[in-house]
Amino acid sequence: MKTHNLILKTSIILLLSSCAIIKPGEIGVKQKLGKLSDKAKIQGVIWYNPFISKVVKTTIQINDIELSLSLPSKEGLSVVAQISILYKINKDSVAQVIRNIGLQYETIISNVFRSASADVCAKYFAKDMHSGMRAEIEKAIKLKMGETLTERGIIVEAVLMKSIQLPAGLSSSIEAKLQAEQDAMRMVFVLQKEKLEAERKIIEATGTKDAQKILSEGLTDQIIKIRSIEAFNELSKSPNTKIIITNGKVPFLIE
Repeated sequence: MKTHNLILKTSIILLLSSCAIIKPGEIGVKQKLGKLSDKAKIQGVIWYNPFISKVVKTTIQINDIELSLSLPSKEGLSVVAQISILYKINKDSVAQVIRNIGLQYETIISNVFRSASADVCAKYFAKDMHSGMRAEIEKAIKLKMGETLTERGIIVEAVLMKSIQLPAGLSSSIEAKLQAEQDAMRMVFVLQKEKLEAERKIIEATGTKDAQKILSEGLTDQIIKIRSIEAFNELSKSPNTKIIITNGKVPFLIE
């Protein structure tokens, strides 16, 4: 009975030690007698002989490498930057990556980035890294890295320059320039406003002048006489006693 239980326990131990569980986001490659298989297993169980084989596992999820380094600029300045490199292993090239690079591939990615970023950033001015051209620089570094890493089974998803620290003197100059540009834009707005107000006043004055001109041209002696007759008629309808003195053209009323 004891022998039976011992055999059962031994069988269970051997069974458990003969399988590897691949979790979601992982990939496993069987290695037998030091030779790596070209087939990879994604999520599940891999059975193998623990005496002559093992399973090498790695992640195929997107990973992040954080770096802080000094980047050269076109004018020869050093710009301190916080960099984030998003990458993943090509699931179809896992065996190639393990065989040629190993599992410490982050060191390779960091070194490739340092070289690519130095080549790319040396073509731009320091102020460009702190402006809207940052996205263009990030894209150029990513493409440069891809030239080396893609064929080796590593996919660079993105290069993100999260913070840029310019030299103190340059940073002050850029801030002064931006302030001057804002002041100039504000002055243009004020001048445009004043110009519009002046044009409005000219139009208003011209309109008043034209109205007066039309009115004066329309008030002929004939029209004034008609208006006087109309005024006499209105006064005659009043019940109050009135004395009207007139020169025949304009009435003067005395109550």
